[in-house]
Amino acid sequence: MNDYNKNLEKNSANFVPLTPISFLERTSDIYPNYEAVIYKKRIYTWKQVYERCIKFASALEKHGIKLGDTVSIMAPNIPELFEAHYSVPMTGAVLNAINTRLDSKTVTYILKHADSKVLIVDRQFHTIVKKALRDLNKKILIIDIDDKQADLKDSEKIGELEYESFLNEGKSNYVWKRPADEWQAISLNYTSGTTGNPKGVVYHHRGAYLMSTGSAAAWNMPNRLNFLYTVPMFHCNGWCYPWTLAMLHARVICIRNITAREIFDLITQYKVTHFGGAPIILNMIVNATKSEQKPPKHKVYVLTAAAPPPSIIFKKMENLGFEVMHVYGLTETYGHMLQCAWNTEWDNLTDDEKAEINARQGVRYPNTEGAEVMDPKTMKAVPRDGKTMGEIMIRGNIVMKGYFKDKEATEKSMKGGWFHSGDLAVMHPNGYIQIKDRSKDVIISGGENISSIEIENTMVKHPSVSLAAVVAKPDEKWGEAPCAFVELVPEKKASEEEIITFCRKTLAGFKVPKKIIFCELPKTSTGKIQKFELRKKAKELN
Repeated sequence: MNDYNKNLEKNSANFVPLTPISFLERTSDIYPNYEAVIYKKRIYTWKQVYERCIKFASALEKHGIKLGDTVSIMAPNIPELFEAHYSVPMTGAVLNAINTRLDSKTVTYILKHADSKVLIVDRQFHTIVKKALRDLNKKILIIDIDDKQADLKDSEKIGELEYESFLNEGKSNYVWKRPADEWQAISLNYTSGTTGNPKGVVYHHRGAYLMSTGSAAAWNMPNRLNFLYTVPMFHCNGWCYPWTLAMLHARVICIRNITAREIFDLITQYKVTHFGGAPIILNMIVNATKSEQKPPKHKVYVLTAAAPPPSIIFKKMENLGFEVMHVYGLTETYGHMLQCAWNTEWDNLTDDEKAEINARQGVRYPNTEGAEVMDPKTMKAVPRDGKTMGEIMIRGNIVMKGYFKDKEATEKSMKGGWFHSGDLAVMHPNGYIQIKDRSKDVIISGGENISSIEIENTMVKHPSVSLAAVVAKPDEKWGEAPCAFVELVPEKKASEEEIITFCRKTLAGFKVPKKIIFCELPKTSTGKIQKFELRKKAKELN
């Protein structure tokens, strides 16, 4: 033992487990009267948000909620969901925010698998939730959210308790529970479950704290920004921004129903400076009608993640006055952990060259210890040549604790001391990572690997194409061939022959789609195109 380890032990004075809940307490103390959460006519200050969370946590504890219990919530981006990110972990319990677009069968599975003790639910989802609860065959505490902005014409009461009256059962002098260990679970998020039942991803207090601080640094987020909450808070806990925004004493503008008109109106009304969203949100904005569009008169910063965005989206957003940064991450990494950080030496490139760089996933966040493109068989990094494909591997404090009640899946995902993302990518000479495809989405035609993303990026450059998704279609001669599903820009037209001819101008012949189907693309609630549904349709075409 050296002298630096003698009589220098951890104690309560020099070591406190990290938790993002402390951000809310601090901001309430320092900026009590600053506007915190805005939702239509409801406006809460940071002091009020803190007091509401304290009282709700107290009420939960009165009803028996304790350390390690799961509290589920199913609601759109409204103040109650924002508050749950604090009130639930204040009791030592774990927050489980449920995707509002799930079917009743999956909701039942989640409530059962998570062993939820409480379900807080917006009444708009009464049909799905009531069926889910019938199939659950277990009595749990139900707390209704009666939101006046909801479509409640056909809604019914679900539980015996209502959010506001339940909150008022709590004590305002309740002392919230700090985690004894920062490895303690803070939230449970379920993956999309496209190949079976969804997996439960467990976050800890340390990771949530570091994601909050790292996100602020990576995006150069200033104090007191105006944030429009377009990212669903059930998705990676809204990229962990409920905690980041308290740290920055920001103004949080809630939006219940995402429409282009509403986004533009709120940006203008509240001078929104930042918002995030999947490429589908950006696509909605750039393809909005002229009557809906109100290009901002001030700088608006946008973060986009989920499916790799086509480069043309960045160009269109810039033309409207938005500055977009591309990021990458997974549910298993608390959201984004790569960013396409801009270098000023690229300022003089052409617009097309800039857009191509912006479409890369980029370099690691300051809270990410390692991000490499590796050969999954040898676990060696691939050459930085922008050509050799490997799998994105991640390590650091923002990798999940593991999959809830699934030891085998946890060990498999972290084999070799790295988290295996399942995303195939290349590493450019400057260290920037660029995704080429999900491993399951690569098309193997005549022995050649074809990136569906490369084809999609080409197709959306056609002026009539709004969205494109390419999957493998069984082919007698080649084994598989590219099949494209296309969603057109409203009021624009294009033929199959026209799109194929357009692709031939820049793509190698074997990469050109052999078949094009025009339709509305099936999407998840976070904007990802459901390719598993399209693969089924492609098989039926034979």
